[in-house]
Amino acid sequence: MKKLFYYSTAIFSIFISTSYAQLENKKIIDLSYPFDSLTIFWPTETGFQLNTEFKGTTDKGYHYEANTFCSPEHGGTHMDAPAHFYANRPTVDKVPLESLIGNAIVIDVSNKCMDNRDYLVSIQDFMDWETKNGQIKTGTIILLKTGLGKYWPDRIKYMGTNERGKEAVKKLHFPGLDPKAATWLVDTRKIKAVGIDTPSIDFGQSTLFETHVILTEHMVPIFENVANMNLLPTKSFSIIALPMKIAGGSGAPLRIIALL
Repeated sequence: MKKLFYYSTAIFSIFISTSYAQLENKKIIDLSYPFDSLTIFWPTETGFQLNTEFKGTTDKGYHYEANTFCSPEHGGTHMDAPAHFYANRPTVDKVPLESLIGNAIVIDVSNKCMDNRDYLVSIQDFMDWETKNGQIKTGTIILLKTGLGKYWPDRIKYMGTNERGKEAVKKLHFPGLDPKAATWLVDTRKIKAVGIDTPSIDFGQSTLFETHVILTEHMVPIFENVANMNLLPTKSFSIIALPMKIAGGSGAPLRIIALL
């Protein structure tokens, strides 16, 4: 039994050492925006609030800081769980970690979005990518680069309006993923997850949120307001996207990184 224990411990140590060495040789790109007073949320949301409970020197002579925060699930860099737009699908805490970690690619449509803020990423955009790079593999994490990330946190340039409330939703203008392309991705490429550098995977003028419905029905997690896509290559990198584990949550703030 002791020999088996020592053998198992040695194998585990080798695994940890190898994994750390592999990570140590990778360049890490932070794809999350900080949560603060400038963080962009949907016009109907109040936004992120951080309240200082204590900051300073205590009566015992040591420094101490503690805060409380309040935030909607959906805003800033965050994840939409499948439950967000489809009944009886996993909430944030039930999404398998395997769905949030994997090889990734960038579909760059920024040139097309420059002249069309309501651009819908199409099946042809994916086919054009495949012509240059080969067929998208099963289980790939797709990142859609529209170029709007360069405007963060300017609400007008990033999402089309700085107004708040229900009426402001009608004034949203930013690109999204065409529902037909979403269907193509889940049916023919069996993708693992999809992210975008805009406030929503559906374009700003959407009223039916069909792309959300299609992806969440197929239990595909959605990452929105993804940062720093300009620092990523077209392919040959990995993603680790870990949301705050909110029990029963339809979404959550997301810390997402790329490993190059």
